[in-house]
Amino acid sequence: MAERHAVGNKMVGARVNGRLVNLDYEIKNGDKVEVVTSQNSKGPSRDWLKIVKSTQAKNKINQWFKAELKEDNIVRGRDAMANYCRTHTIDPAIVKNPSYEAKIMTKYGFRDWDNVLAAVGHGALKEGHIINKMMEYYEAERRANMTDEEKAAEIAENAQKPAHMRGAKSNSGIVVKGITDVSVRFSKCCSPLPGDEIVGFVTRGRGISIHRTDCINVLCMPDSDRVRLIDAEWQDTPQDDNEENTYVAEIVIYANDRKGLLVEVSKTLTEKDISIMSVNSRTSKQGVVTMALMFETTGKEQLNSVVEKLRQVEGIIDIERRNN
Repeated sequence: MAERHAVGNKMVGARVNGRLVNLDYEIKNGDKVEVVTSQNSKGPSRDWLKIVKSTQAKNKINQWFKAELKEDNIVRGRDAMANYCRTHTIDPAIVKNPSYEAKIMTKYGFRDWDNVLAAVGHGALKEGHIINKMMEYYEAERRANMTDEEKAAEIAENAQKPAHMRGAKSNSGIVVKGITDVSVRFSKCCSPLPGDEIVGFVTRGRGISIHRTDCINVLCMPDSDRVRLIDAEWQDTPQDDNEENTYVAEIVIYANDRKGLLVEVSKTLTEKDISIMSVNSRTSKQGVVTMALMFETTGKEQLNSVVEKLRQVEGIIDIERRNN
Protein backbone atom coordinates (compact mmCIF):
# COMPACT_ATOMS: atom_id res chain seq x y z
CA MET A 1 0.00 0.00 0.00
CA ALA A 2 1.16 3.58 -0.62
CA GLU A 3 1.86 6.17 2.08
CA ARG A 4 -1.31 7.75 3.39
CA HIS A 5 -0.79 11.16 1.75
CA ALA A 6 -0.16 9.51 -1.64
CA VAL A 7 -3.12 7.11 -1.69
CA GLY A 8 -5.06 9.21 -4.18
CA ASN A 9 -2.07 9.58 -6.50
CA LYS A 10 -1.29 5.84 -6.44
CA MET A 11 -4.85 4.43 -6.48
CA VAL A 12 -5.56 1.83 -9.18
CA GLY A 13 -8.82 0.37 -7.92
CA ALA A 14 -11.09 -0.30 -4.96
CA ARG A 15 -12.80 -3.15 -3.17
CA VAL A 16 -16.13 -2.76 -1.40
CA ASN A 17 -17.05 -5.51 1.03
CA GLY A 18 -14.22 -7.60 -0.45
CA ARG A 19 -15.46 -7.23 -4.05
CA LEU A 20 -13.69 -5.22 -6.78
CA VAL A 21 -15.81 -2.31 -8.00
CA ASN A 22 -15.53 0.46 -10.58
CA LEU A 23 -14.13 3.76 -9.36
CA ASP A 24 -17.49 5.46 -9.92
CA TYR A 25 -19.21 3.06 -7.51
CA GLU A 26 -21.33 5.00 -4.99
CA ILE A 27 -20.72 3.69 -1.48
CA LYS A 28 -23.58 3.06 0.96
CA ASN A 29 -23.79 3.24 4.71
CA GLY A 30 -22.10 0.21 6.24
CA ASP A 31 -19.87 -0.53 3.22
CA LYS A 32 -16.32 -1.60 4.03
CA VAL A 33 -14.02 0.12 1.53
CA GLU A 34 -10.45 -0.84 0.67
CA VAL A 35 -8.42 1.40 -1.66
CA VAL A 36 -6.05 -0.57 -3.89
CA THR A 37 -2.80 1.24 -4.70
CA SER A 38 0.30 0.51 -6.74
CA GLN A 39 3.76 2.09 -6.79
CA ASN A 40 3.65 1.63 -10.58
CA SER A 41 0.65 3.93 -10.93
CA LYS A 42 1.36 6.96 -13.13
CA GLY A 43 -0.99 9.14 -11.11
CA PRO A 44 -4.60 10.36 -11.33
CA SER A 45 -6.58 10.32 -14.55
CA ARG A 46 -8.32 13.41 -15.88
CA ASP A 47 -11.46 11.23 -16.11
CA TRP A 48 -11.57 11.28 -12.30
CA LEU A 49 -12.61 14.93 -12.49
CA LYS A 50 -15.97 13.69 -13.83
CA ILE A 51 -16.36 11.27 -10.93
CA VAL A 52 -15.25 13.07 -7.77
CA LYS A 53 -17.88 15.12 -5.97
CA SER A 54 -16.06 17.56 -3.72
CA THR A 55 -14.34 20.75 -4.85
CA GLN A 56 -11.37 19.83 -2.66
CA ALA A 57 -10.89 16.52 -4.50
CA LYS A 58 -11.05 18.26 -7.88
CA ASN A 59 -8.55 20.86 -6.73
CA LYS A 60 -6.15 18.16 -5.54
CA ILE A 61 -6.33 16.38 -8.91
CA ASN A 62 -5.80 19.64 -10.80
CA GLN A 63 -2.86 20.51 -8.53
CA TRP A 64 -1.26 17.16 -9.29
CA PHE A 65 -1.49 17.73 -13.04
CA LYS A 66 -0.26 21.30 -12.66
CA ALA A 67 2.82 20.10 -10.74
CA GLU A 68 3.39 17.08 -12.99
CA LEU A 69 3.18 19.15 -16.16
CA LYS A 70 5.05 22.16 -14.76
CA GLU A 71 8.09 21.75 -17.03
CA ASP A 72 5.87 21.55 -20.12
CA ASN A 73 3.92 24.61 -18.93
CA ILE A 74 7.15 26.55 -18.38
CA VAL A 75 8.19 25.87 -21.99
CA ARG A 76 4.71 26.79 -23.22
CA GLY A 77 4.73 30.00 -21.23
CA ARG A 78 8.19 30.99 -22.44
CA ASP A 79 7.15 30.35 -26.06
CA ALA A 80 3.93 32.35 -25.60
CA MET A 81 5.88 35.31 -24.22
CA ALA A 82 8.38 35.14 -27.09
CA ASN A 83 5.61 34.90 -29.71
CA TYR A 84 3.80 37.88 -28.20
CA CYS A 85 6.99 39.95 -28.35
CA ARG A 86 7.60 38.92 -31.94
CA THR A 87 4.00 39.65 -33.02
CA HIS A 88 3.96 43.06 -31.33
CA THR A 89 7.55 43.99 -32.29
CA ILE A 90 8.64 44.24 -28.64
CA ASP A 91 12.32 43.90 -27.78
CA PRO A 92 12.59 40.55 -25.89
CA ALA A 93 15.43 42.01 -23.79
CA ILE A 94 12.92 44.32 -22.11
CA VAL A 95 10.81 41.44 -20.75
CA LYS A 96 13.94 39.62 -19.54
CA ASN A 97 14.89 42.49 -17.23
CA PRO A 98 15.33 40.98 -13.72
CA SER A 99 13.89 44.04 -11.96
CA TYR A 100 10.70 43.87 -14.08
CA GLU A 101 10.43 40.13 -13.44
CA ALA A 102 10.73 40.78 -9.70
CA LYS A 103 7.89 43.33 -9.83
CA ILE A 104 5.66 40.86 -11.69
CA MET A 105 6.45 38.12 -9.15
CA THR A 106 5.58 40.46 -6.29
CA LYS A 107 2.37 41.61 -7.97
CA TYR A 108 1.06 38.07 -8.51
CA GLY A 109 2.61 36.40 -5.46
CA PHE A 110 5.09 34.05 -7.20
CA ARG A 111 8.42 33.01 -5.65
CA ASP A 112 10.33 32.53 -8.91
CA TRP A 113 10.03 33.35 -12.60
CA ASP A 114 9.52 29.71 -13.66
CA ASN A 115 6.24 29.71 -11.72
CA VAL A 116 5.14 32.80 -13.64
CA LEU A 117 5.98 31.09 -16.94
CA ALA A 118 4.14 27.94 -15.83
CA ALA A 119 1.06 30.02 -14.95
CA VAL A 120 1.16 31.54 -18.45
CA GLY A 121 1.65 28.07 -19.93
CA HIS A 122 -1.45 26.56 -18.34
CA GLY A 123 -3.59 29.67 -18.90
CA ALA A 124 -3.85 31.16 -15.41
CA LEU A 125 -2.06 34.31 -16.60
CA LYS A 126 -2.16 35.98 -20.01
CA GLU A 127 1.20 36.60 -21.64
CA GLY A 128 0.06 39.88 -23.22
CA HIS A 129 -1.01 41.26 -19.87
CA ILE A 130 2.32 40.32 -18.25
CA ILE A 131 4.37 41.83 -21.07
CA ASN A 132 2.28 45.00 -21.20
CA LYS A 133 2.86 45.48 -17.47
CA MET A 134 6.62 45.06 -18.01
CA MET A 135 6.46 47.59 -20.84
CA GLU A 136 4.82 50.03 -18.41
CA TYR A 137 7.72 49.53 -16.00
CA TYR A 138 10.16 50.08 -18.88
CA GLU A 139 8.41 53.24 -20.04
CA ALA A 140 8.26 54.67 -16.51
CA GLU A 141 11.97 53.97 -16.03
CA ARG A 142 12.83 55.43 -19.44
CA ARG A 143 10.94 58.65 -18.76
CA ALA A 144 12.42 58.95 -15.27
CA ASN A 145 15.90 58.93 -16.81
CA MET A 146 15.13 61.46 -19.58
CA THR A 147 16.65 64.92 -19.49
CA ASP A 148 14.41 68.00 -19.72
CA GLU A 149 15.60 68.52 -23.30
CA GLU A 150 14.66 64.96 -24.27
CA LYS A 151 11.22 65.33 -22.69
CA ALA A 152 10.61 68.56 -24.59
CA ALA A 153 11.69 66.92 -27.85
CA GLU A 154 9.33 63.96 -27.25
CA ILE A 155 6.38 66.26 -26.55
CA ALA A 156 7.07 68.17 -29.76
CA GLU A 157 7.35 64.91 -31.71
CA ASN A 158 4.08 63.52 -30.33
CA ALA A 159 2.28 66.73 -31.18
CA GLN A 160 3.16 66.17 -34.84
CA LYS A 161 1.80 62.58 -34.88
CA PRO A 162 -1.61 61.78 -36.40
CA ALA A 163 -4.39 61.33 -33.85
CA HIS A 164 -4.60 57.57 -34.45
CA MET A 165 -1.03 57.20 -33.15
CA ARG A 166 -1.69 59.03 -29.88
CA GLY A 167 -4.42 56.83 -28.45
CA ALA A 168 -8.16 57.40 -28.56
CA LYS A 169 -10.67 58.27 -25.89
CA SER A 170 -14.27 57.15 -26.31
CA ASN A 171 -17.57 58.15 -24.77
CA SER A 172 -17.52 54.81 -22.96
CA GLY A 173 -14.74 56.04 -20.69
CA ILE A 174 -12.12 53.84 -22.36
CA VAL A 175 -8.75 54.82 -23.82
CA VAL A 176 -7.73 52.51 -26.67
CA LYS A 177 -4.07 52.82 -27.53
CA GLY A 178 -3.25 53.26 -31.20
CA ILE A 179 -6.79 53.58 -32.62
CA THR A 180 -9.27 56.42 -32.94
CA ASP A 181 -12.81 56.92 -34.32
CA VAL A 182 -13.86 53.38 -33.53
CA SER A 183 -16.87 51.90 -31.78
CA VAL A 184 -16.11 50.53 -28.30
CA ARG A 185 -18.49 48.20 -26.48
CA PHE A 186 -18.34 46.21 -23.25
CA SER A 187 -18.33 42.45 -23.57
CA LYS A 188 -21.35 40.80 -21.93
CA CYS A 189 -19.38 37.68 -21.06
CA CYS A 190 -17.44 39.40 -18.24
CA SER A 191 -19.08 42.86 -17.86
CA PRO A 192 -15.94 44.96 -17.14
CA LEU A 193 -16.21 47.83 -14.66
CA PRO A 194 -13.98 50.83 -13.94
CA GLY A 195 -11.28 49.52 -11.66
CA ASP A 196 -10.97 46.19 -13.54
CA GLU A 197 -7.85 45.51 -15.60
CA ILE A 198 -9.06 45.38 -19.19
CA VAL A 199 -7.98 44.55 -22.73
CA GLY A 200 -9.53 45.32 -26.12
CA PHE A 201 -10.34 42.82 -28.85
CA VAL A 202 -10.62 44.03 -32.45
CA THR A 203 -13.76 42.37 -33.81
CA ARG A 204 -14.73 41.93 -37.44
CA GLY A 205 -17.08 44.77 -38.29
CA ARG A 206 -18.24 45.59 -34.74
CA GLY A 207 -15.42 47.78 -33.47
CA ILE A 208 -13.55 46.89 -30.29
CA SER A 209 -15.01 44.78 -27.51
CA ILE A 210 -13.63 45.40 -24.01
CA HIS A 211 -12.97 42.41 -21.75
CA ARG A 212 -11.60 41.94 -18.26
CA THR A 213 -8.09 40.49 -18.49
CA ASP A 214 -9.26 37.51 -16.40
CA CYS A 215 -12.23 36.84 -18.71
CA ILE A 216 -12.43 33.12 -19.50
CA ASN A 217 -12.89 33.92 -23.19
CA VAL A 218 -9.64 35.91 -23.22
CA LEU A 219 -7.70 33.34 -21.19
CA CYS A 220 -8.83 30.52 -23.51
CA MET A 221 -8.48 32.51 -26.73
CA PRO A 222 -6.68 30.62 -29.54
CA ASP A 223 -3.32 31.95 -30.69
CA SER A 224 -4.80 32.91 -34.06
CA ASP A 225 -7.05 35.46 -32.31
CA ARG A 226 -4.56 36.77 -29.75
CA VAL A 227 -2.95 39.01 -32.39
CA ARG A 228 -6.20 41.03 -32.37
CA LEU A 229 -5.88 41.94 -28.69
CA ILE A 230 -5.05 45.60 -28.09
CA ASP A 231 -4.11 47.67 -25.05
CA ALA A 232 -7.00 49.50 -23.38
CA GLU A 233 -7.42 51.35 -20.11
CA TRP A 234 -9.97 53.43 -18.23
CA GLN A 235 -9.87 57.20 -18.56
CA ASP A 236 -8.60 59.07 -15.52
CA THR A 237 -11.65 61.34 -15.53
CA PRO A 238 -15.17 60.97 -16.99
CA GLN A 239 -16.07 62.69 -20.23
CA ASP A 240 -18.60 64.91 -18.45
CA ASP A 241 -17.80 65.94 -14.88
CA ASN A 242 -21.52 66.60 -14.30
CA GLU A 243 -22.60 63.14 -15.32
CA GLU A 244 -21.48 59.91 -13.62
CA ASN A 245 -21.30 56.95 -15.98
CA THR A 246 -22.99 53.70 -14.97
CA TYR A 247 -22.07 50.17 -16.04
CA VAL A 248 -23.81 46.82 -15.98
CA ALA A 249 -22.60 44.37 -13.33
CA GLU A 250 -23.62 40.73 -12.93
CA ILE A 251 -23.13 38.64 -9.83
CA VAL A 252 -24.18 35.14 -8.79
CA ILE A 253 -25.24 34.51 -5.18
CA TYR A 254 -25.20 31.05 -3.62
CA ALA A 255 -27.28 30.75 -0.45
CA ASN A 256 -29.25 28.38 1.74
CA ASP A 257 -32.92 28.67 0.83
CA ARG A 258 -35.09 30.48 3.33
CA LYS A 259 -38.16 32.70 3.43
CA GLY A 260 -37.45 36.36 2.80
CA LEU A 261 -34.02 35.86 1.22
CA LEU A 262 -34.84 37.70 -2.02
CA VAL A 263 -36.47 40.53 -0.09
CA GLU A 264 -33.31 41.06 2.00
CA VAL A 265 -31.07 40.93 -1.07
CA SER A 266 -33.25 43.50 -2.85
CA LYS A 267 -33.33 45.71 0.25
CA THR A 268 -29.52 45.64 0.50
CA LEU A 269 -29.15 46.91 -3.08
CA THR A 270 -31.86 49.53 -2.59
CA GLU A 271 -30.04 50.87 0.47
CA LYS A 272 -26.96 51.28 -1.76
CA ASP A 273 -29.11 53.27 -4.23
CA ILE A 274 -28.79 50.52 -6.85
CA SER A 275 -31.60 49.47 -9.17
CA ILE A 276 -31.86 45.78 -10.06
CA MET A 277 -32.24 45.18 -13.80
CA SER A 278 -33.00 41.44 -13.62
CA VAL A 279 -33.06 38.51 -11.20
CA ASN A 280 -32.95 34.81 -12.06
CA SER A 281 -33.18 32.32 -9.24
CA ARG A 282 -33.30 28.54 -8.94
CA THR A 283 -33.18 26.16 -5.98
CA SER A 284 -31.48 22.77 -5.98
CA LYS A 285 -32.87 19.61 -4.35
CA GLN A 286 -30.33 20.18 -1.59
CA GLY A 287 -31.93 23.52 -0.77
CA VAL A 288 -29.20 25.74 -2.20
CA VAL A 289 -30.37 28.84 -4.06
CA THR A 290 -28.44 30.13 -7.07
CA MET A 291 -29.46 33.73 -7.71
CA ALA A 292 -28.13 35.68 -10.73
CA LEU A 293 -28.51 39.46 -10.45
CA MET A 294 -27.91 42.16 -13.05
CA PHE A 295 -27.78 45.80 -11.99
CA GLU A 296 -26.16 49.15 -12.77
CA THR A 297 -23.16 50.38 -10.81
CA THR A 298 -20.59 53.16 -11.04
CA GLY A 299 -17.61 50.81 -10.92
CA LYS A 300 -15.70 48.06 -9.15
CA GLU A 301 -15.39 50.04 -5.91
CA GLN A 302 -19.16 50.32 -5.52
CA LEU A 303 -19.62 46.69 -6.58
CA ASN A 304 -17.16 45.50 -3.91
CA SER A 305 -19.04 47.54 -1.31
CA VAL A 306 -22.34 45.94 -2.36
CA VAL A 307 -20.90 42.43 -2.32
CA GLU A 308 -19.40 42.99 1.15
CA LYS A 309 -22.83 44.10 2.42
CA LEU A 310 -24.60 41.16 0.78
CA ARG A 311 -22.21 38.70 2.45
CA GLN A 312 -23.70 39.80 5.78
CA VAL A 313 -27.17 38.61 4.76
CA GLU A 314 -28.14 35.46 6.66
CA GLY A 315 -27.82 32.26 4.66
CA ILE A 316 -25.53 33.52 1.90
CA ILE A 317 -22.74 31.02 1.20
CA ASP A 318 -20.74 32.71 -1.53
CA ILE A 319 -20.90 35.48 -4.14
CA GLU A 320 -18.99 35.68 -7.41
CA ARG A 321 -18.97 37.87 -10.51
CA ARG A 322 -20.31 36.26 -13.63
CA ASN A 323 -17.53 35.34 -16.06
CA ASN A 324 -18.65 33.05 -18.86
